[in-house]
Amino acid sequence: MRFKLASLAAAATLGLALWTPAHALELAGVKVEDSVKVAGKDLVLNGAGIRTKVVFKVYVVSLYMAEKKTTTPEVLAVPGPKRFKLVMLRDLSGEEFGQAFLTGINKNLEKDEKTKFVNQLLKLGETFETIEGLKKGDVVTGDWTPGTGTVIAVNGKPVVSPLPDVLFYNAILRIWLGDAPAEASLKPQLLGAS
Repeated sequence: MRFKLASLAAAATLGLALWTPAHALELAGVKVEDSVKVAGKDLVLNGAGIRTKVVFKVYVVSLYMAEKKTTTPEVLAVPGPKRFKLVMLRDLSGEEFGQAFLTGINKNLEKDEKTKFVNQLLKLGETFETIEGLKKGDVVTGDWTPGTGTVIAVNGKPVVSPLPDVLFYNAILRIWLGDAPAEASLKPQLLGAS
């Protein structure tokens, strides 16, 4: 009887080990998932890295899509849902975060794109003004879902009504993947180089 119980316990433990989700990597103590589900679709990790400013680690960013891509044009062209995920590594005010976010978008937009996206940029800026701040460990996600649009959420709670233009979602991704990325080392990491 003891042997049977021990065997069952071992099998159960092995079963749990097999069903425990594996993590692709751990960055600055943040476990980065291999995959996520957005709008009922399974997305895979394209890449992840740490955003630093001067010497401070600001957040871990990860990018998820239906299939892995290694260039910015390929990432922006992938159809279907996408997600970027930020896990904060330090406290920031809503104003600080919003300013950095909008600066990153604007640095990677052409003049005609700025004109086209002015309303969405204003809406996003106003949203960040309403967020009191982000604390270490807070999670910011940006999901693109066809038919819905871009939804930005903080700790799972949407903070802005959906922004409908996929090109605007791509403008957000260019914060990290554009010609003037927020941090040069992040671009190859999000494109799966490491």
